[in-house]
This record gives sequence, C-alpha cells and structure tokens, in this order.
Amino acid sequence: MAAISSLRADPVRHKIKWTSILFMGLGHLIHLKQYVKGVLFALIEILFIVFLPRIAAKIGGLITLGESQPDLPVKLRDHSTFMMIDGIVMIAVIFIFIVLYALSVQSALSDYDERKLTGKSASGQNIFEELANKSFPILGLMPSILLVIFFIVVPLLFSVLVAFTDYSAPEHIPPNNTVNWVGLTNFKTLFGGDNIWSGAFGRVALWTILWGAAATVTCYAGGIIMATVLTQLKIRLLPVFRSIYILPYAIPIVVSMMIWRNLLNGSFGIINRTLLQFGWIEKSAMIPWLGDPTLAKIVCIVVNLWAGFPYFMLLTMGTMTSISGDQYEAAQIDGASAYQTFRYITLPQVLYQTMPLIIMSFTFNINNFGAIFFLTGGSPIVSDTTTTSAGGTDILVTWIYQLTINLLKYNYASVISICIFLVLAPFAIYNFRRTKSFKEGEI
Repeated sequence: MAAISSLRADPVRHKIKWTSILFMGLGHLIHLKQYVKGVLFALIEILFIVFLPRIAAKIGGLITLGESQPDLPVKLRDHSTFMMIDGIVMIAVIFIFIVLYALSVQSALSDYDERKLTGKSASGQNIFEELANKSFPILGLMPSILLVIFFIVVPLLFSVLVAFTDYSAPEHIPPNNTVNWVGLTNFKTLFGGDNIWSGAFGRVALWTILWGAAATVTCYAGGIIMATVLTQLKIRLLPVFRSIYILPYAIPIVVSMMIWRNLLNGSFGIINRTLLQFGWIEKSAMIPWLGDPTLAKIVCIVVNLWAGFPYFMLLTMGTMTSISGDQYEAAQIDGASAYQTFRYITLPQVLYQTMPLIIMSFTFNINNFGAIFFLTGGSPIVSDTTTTSAGGTDILVTWIYQLTINLLKYNYASVISICIFLVLAPFAIYNFRRTKSFKEGEI
C-alpha cells in the first residue's frame, strides 16, 4: 500500500497523467518512449479532430431535424429520420472516443507504475506481445461491444427519441415534410390529453395485462393438470397420449392460429356449421366467435390454452419425476387423498421449481404478437377503432403494428413501446438476478 501511495504522489507520474490528458498518446511518446503505442493513440485523436466538423454537423442535424424546404425536389430535402439516426451514431462515436481517451490515460499510468515497480523499461517495441497479454480481453470484447452499440443501442435510442417528436402521418412524414421535437406532447395525449386516444390506450393496456395473466395462468394450470393425470394414472399408452398432447405446441403458431380463425368464422366456420347441423343454433343466430369483443377475448384465451399447455405439461412432468417417491408413500400411509397429495406435496415443489418460468411466460404473453394477430387480427371493430386503429382484441404490441403500418403514427407507437419496456423490464431484471451466474458473480 505504501508503494502504491508513493507512486501516486510521484511528480513524474503526475506529468504523465496531465500530458496524456492534454493529447491522446502524448504521455507515451514524451515520457515513456513508447512510440508505437503513442502514435496509435495519437492517430485516433487526429482522426477524430479531422472528422470533428462533420460530427458537429450531424449533431446539429439531430438537434434541428432539418428545415422545411418545399421549393426543393423531394430528393434534396432534409430527411429528418436519417438526420436523427446520423446524430445518434455520432453520439455513439463520441462515446467510444471518450472511452478510448480514458483507456489511453490509464494505459500510460499503468505502464509507468509497472516500470517503477519492476525496474524494467518498456520501449514500446513489444506492442504485439502486450496486445496478446494485457490488452487481449479488451480487443476480444471490442467487436462485440461495437456490434451492441451500433446494432442494439443506436436503434433503441432512435425508437425512444421518436416518442418525443411528431413523426406521424399525414403532415410529418419525411422526406416530403420534416419532423419536429414536441417534448412530452405524445405522452400527454395518450395519458389523458385526448379522450379518444387515452381511452383507447387504457382499454388496450388493461386487456394486455388481463391477457398476459389469463394466458399464463390457464396454460400453466392446464399443463400441470394434464401432467398430473398422465403421471398418476397407469396408462399403458402413455407415450402415445403424450405425443398427441404435444402436437398443438409443435405446430407453428401462424398455421394453428390461421386454422382456428377459419374454424371460428361466424358465417362459414366449421364450428358454427356443425352446431347448425345438429340443430343447436339457428341459421339466423350464428355465434360471433370473433365478432363480439368480449367473446373474442375469451376465444383468444381458450385457443391459446390449446396451443400453450403442452409446454407446461412437459415442464411439470419433468419436475414431478424429481420428487421422491417416499413422500407419496408416506402420504398414502397417513391416509391422504389424491387431492391432498397433489395439494401439499406435488404442487408446492413444482411451483418452487417453475416459478421463474411462470414469470418469463407472463412477459412473453404480454408481447405474444402471433397469438392475437393471426387469430383475430385485433378485430372486432369497436367505437374508437376508426380513429386509433385499436381493435377489440388488440394488445399493445399488435396495436403498435397497426399504428405503424396502417396509420403511420410512429410517435404514438414509440410511446407505447416505452410503456411496454417499463412494464417488462422489472420482470426481466428480477429473473436475471435470480440466475445462478448473477448470484455467483460469473458475469
């Protein structure tokens, strides 16, 4: 500790620190005589300075988002969305430059400290050996970090920033027109500023939560019931029944939902035709399976149960096999009924093992685009559908699709996306904190 304190109080070290801060790589060149490393760091700053006017112009474009130029041809007008993306990319470039600048200063200080402690003078000619040893982790992670920044962080920032603009049809679609910053106006509109839009948002958000909870609970309950039946009953053809029950899960969701959509068609669907053939309904009173908002929501939950319970059935069957048979024998000796055995032995242990997966299933169902879109398409139409494009069974993620494809209301879609993130992020963080790798500090 004393040696480290003396190093930090060293006036030479202080000079190296401020020289490296003054210009990238200067400390390596002047004080450490590490010419290769110093030149490489200096080239980075020189390139940054050369491109600084262009970077500043792109940042300025992000701030203004262009100017309206109706007299110019469309191809020559300012494209606000491109300017926004370019500005975000330049911010990412500045961030990377700052990180590299900090690494250059840290590199100069650590090289000096190592020289003082070991007494060896590093000339900088062993740059490749150093890259293969000390700097290898940074170099190995650099491609992944760059990919994350430019292909994940930049698009996410763009999606978030759109929520603070008026990027929507018909007046603010580039390149014909420019996009403007509007602050929190879109949030105010969806959260109470406009009765139609706020009412649609509240209705869809409430149904999204109910859908996520109902879809998760029904699939889990159906799966655990079928798993209990198959494991408790002594059925000789158990593998056959297991294969039959897994078929709905094995069929692609697009195919199965489109088939159910045709089966449940109110006019020519097979289900209504069958009921009509048996005389259980009248031809003038066909059941509107997907035409009534309330009935359509119930149908969505039931059809999703048919498609989703096999996953939990297989999951809970695997968990049940790990339960010791001695517990069931003890319960049988004590005179416990089958229900009591399930209630006090099977269910608690299965819930303990599968609770994180239940939470993950809830977050998945919140964004389960296919189950809703390919079954109902968001229909039926309700009172505000013409204005907001939100149908009676639309959940938030399908409403985002309707807003962007049909109405071109990218600003409102961005606001809804932020809301979905704020709802799902705590669940994702909770599940992540429960993982073994997080608890043991492996990542």
